[in-house]
Amino acid sequence: MDTQEVKRQHRLNQWIEIVRQCRSSGQTVSAWCAENNINPKRYYYWLRCVRMAACERLPTSGSNELSIVPVTLSGSLHKTDSVAPVIIGAPAPLVLRIGSATLELRNGASPELIAHTLKAITHVR
Repeated sequence: MDTQEVKRQHRLNQWIEIVRQCRSSGQTVSAWCAENNINPKRYYYWLRCVRMAACERLPTSGSNELSIVPVTLSGSLHKTDSVAPVIIGAPAPLVLRIGSATLELRNGASPELIAHTLKAITHVR
């Protein structure tokens, strides 16, 4: 790794920490920036750089690296219920059919969203 790359990575790590602090503060961006003496335009520039770096690290959609993610459901499924496997990198969403309800989740859905949704569906029955 050359010097420029080390500097870039160091700055990126600093910006990630700034974005984390702002988001975890519970304040609006403008209020947090004012409190921390940061120009909001500068903050949004850093946020854009952090997002771009994160996107660069994502696997490409054309890659052949597909993996199956196991899904564990609490409670019992009925014979009419079905669960489709989640394949990372595949364009098809996860489709759950529980009774008469159908739920489609994209690969980008967070584990928390999936857990809360499954919990809510089991209480609807």
